[in-house]
Amino acid sequence: MDPVIIVGAGPVGLTLALALARQEVPSVVLDEGPGKDEQRLARTVVLHEDTAALLERLSGVPLTEAGFRWAGWRSLRRKQVMRQVRFGEADFDETDVPPREGSKGARGGPEDVVEGSADLPPLHIAQHVLTTALRDAIAGERLVKVAVESRVDAIEQEASGVTAHTRGPKSTWWRGSYLVGCDGPRSTVRKLQDIRFPGRTAVERHAVAALRAELPWPGEALLHRMPPWRMSGPSGGEVTARPLDEGLWRLDWLLPPGKDLVTPELLVARVRETLAGWRGGSTPPYDLLDTGVHTVHHRLARRWRVGRVFLAGDAAHLLGALGTQGLDEGLRDADNLAWKLALAWHHGPHEALLNSYQAERRAVVAARLRAADQVLPLLRGGKGLRSYVPGSSRGHDALLADGHLGRGPLGAPGAYTDSPLMPPRAASEAPVDTLPGAQVADVQVTAEDGSFVRLRDRLGRGALLVVLIAPGTGVWERKHWVSAGIMPRLAAAVSALPRPAELLVAESYPGAAAHTVLLLRPDGHLVTALSGVRPADLYAAAEATLGGAEQQAATTGAGARSR
Repeated sequence: MDPVIIVGAGPVGLTLALALARQEVPSVVLDEGPGKDEQRLARTVVLHEDTAALLERLSGVPLTEAGFRWAGWRSLRRKQVMRQVRFGEADFDETDVPPREGSKGARGGPEDVVEGSADLPPLHIAQHVLTTALRDAIAGERLVKVAVESRVDAIEQEASGVTAHTRGPKSTWWRGSYLVGCDGPRSTVRKLQDIRFPGRTAVERHAVAALRAELPWPGEALLHRMPPWRMSGPSGGEVTARPLDEGLWRLDWLLPPGKDLVTPELLVARVRETLAGWRGGSTPPYDLLDTGVHTVHHRLARRWRVGRVFLAGDAAHLLGALGTQGLDEGLRDADNLAWKLALAWHHGPHEALLNSYQAERRAVVAARLRAADQVLPLLRGGKGLRSYVPGSSRGHDALLADGHLGRGPLGAPGAYTDSPLMPPRAASEAPVDTLPGAQVADVQVTAEDGSFVRLRDRLGRGALLVVLIAPGTGVWERKHWVSAGIMPRLAAAVSALPRPAELLVAESYPGAAAHTVLLLRPDGHLVTALSGVRPADLYAAAEATLGGAEQQAATTGAGARSR
């Protein structure tokens, strides 16, 4: 069968190629550029727990060593600490704990932390470092071919496949089983498929600087709203500082609406004023390494699938205001689509399964955009009744923090609760802390070979995962319990599922009682939790997850063409 054609060699396209290769699906990546990325320290990305784990699993690179995990987060308003998070500890704010005697505004604030938190800090990494790690992983992957200086200018579809033409040093036709456009905001694939891309332009603009300096909060990310010093030029009243390794920082200043020119002189003045404000009046030594202007747009493609052609990443959606990270959503697109394409590639077209990609991912991104668009006027406009309600500023800072930290409606990973792949509710369902359709918690499990691994390490292989919650098994060798109790019956039920599945055992899972059985999709979203071994319910849930009973390739060819 022909490989999958991936148009675009950014992080999303490269991630999709690696995800397909892990499931034994070949791909061709059509790279418009020369095969390497410009080194821009002012162009960085923030990855949250699930997407960082995905990239580490696919690339084999410990990205924490290539990037930087924040030690904490604080948000300031004028001189007041509004919210502070130390990762591994509890959230708190200044109203909960009085500031220590002698604290000075932005550099002071509460320091007493009582409880702990299991949150994994966001990972901040330069985008060229990330893409280099992905390219290095692909270089050793036999199932991925990268064609550089290959710009797509034509796409043709038919019942059995798709053909793309590229222009460049060698004008070439490429034959594929499917094609995925990961070619960014100005996507040629999207335009060739005549897909509308409505939305809002220039929702936010930020002046950006990458520099080396010593700031008062080593390793902590910072959001400073309404800083007390006067900023040169147009003032947006908000600056964000995100630490990188080796004393590097990325600073972003929110610019007011309009098209005011950000000159080098203005940006240097901003840097000096901001550093002086944080250091109490004098500008500390610093090295300015890179600058730029980042414009945030909010757009959502009308369709994410046309027959055998799909869109992913910035080609399908643009978001990023209020701290939400567009790359996170693009990587989740790749993770969602990869296992569905792999199943169709190996076993024939599954129209319901392939259609679910748009239904699931577009709904999640649309909800994120709606949440940002509803909150944006409140946070940026400064008008309306709610702006005068006592405590509203603290609520605003909490909303912004959620966006930056990957929490709440602005930042948390979406759940596929209303997915067409969700099975009907069964009487044997058991309650757990994870809602059906949401990402599962990353607990330790025992694999079929008896080894102890993290649950997320078993994702992305194309197989369903069945996890039995069995307290006490961790202290015994697998051979002592694999043939005892309910294990033989569960193993037989798993072997009878409509597609291959891996059986894992966990000592515990948040909110789950003993003998609860979890069914997981290959991308780590919970399908259902059942009370005990229920072969019929487990089979029905697995069948629904794979697109239902519709498996006949003869009836799906017409569906693939009717777009």
